[in-house]
Amino acid sequence: MRIDLSGKVAIVTGAGRGIGRQIASTFADEGVAVVAVDWDPSGLQSLEGELRARVSTASTFVVDVRDEESVRGLVDQVKERYGRIDVLVNNAGVAVTGAVDTQPAKDWSANIDTNLTGVFLMCQAVVPVMKSQGSGRILNAASFAAIVPSVGSAAYAASKAAVVSFTRVLAGELGPWNITVNSYAPGMIPTQMNHFAEAPESTQNRLLDTLTLRRWGEKQEVANLLCFLASDLASYITGSLIDVSGGKLATQIPAIAYERYNTL
Repeated sequence: MRIDLSGKVAIVTGAGRGIGRQIASTFADEGVAVVAVDWDPSGLQSLEGELRARVSTASTFVVDVRDEESVRGLVDQVKERYGRIDVLVNNAGVAVTGAVDTQPAKDWSANIDTNLTGVFLMCQAVVPVMKSQGSGRILNAASFAAIVPSVGSAAYAASKAAVVSFTRVLAGELGPWNITVNSYAPGMIPTQMNHFAEAPESTQNRLLDTLTLRRWGEKQEVANLLCFLASDLASYITGSLIDVSGGKLATQIPAIAYERYNTL
């Protein structure tokens, strides 16, 4: 048994850097015609060559997922160029933090507009294409913050929790067309957005103590999950939230096991 994604067409948003870049590259390695999307052209410039070295049909588009007209234009171009859309990965996201009593409304909107409304707009544009095919995979980035939020992250956590409920509703609506919709919740994966691996050692140790697998996650581990969820092997999984957090808070104090066996 092996995952076979060759010949499929996938849109990956927020692909210019971080986890999204790794997802796009991994899909390309699997023979997927990757359409890499980001609002910032700088990351896409280097990514395009990397993707086309893996699969000649890859392409990049500068699109702001918050803009309905741009999103619909993107999907129209992808459909015209490739004839189909098999996978949509809504990876684009931001994390603008702040305490509830002091956070400006614009910062609240920044989280909601990208993390939630962007997912909605991309799904709304892609769904008619997938319905016409009678198949499709939609994968929405949630976060461990949707399961257990952090102090100072109300707007971010609310946006990601909303993605989880949105995903479940959309899965219910699209079941008759053999379209599956799932969300995934990365935990502590160091990126340019969170700077986990750049924090002081004491801060890193405090964070790592919350993990059953006491190490930072790797972007590749998220990409591997999405390859599975995008494949036919996951054809009976829909409306689910998959936790990719190394067992973050799987037990009340995961560090106890490491202390008990003196492996810290």
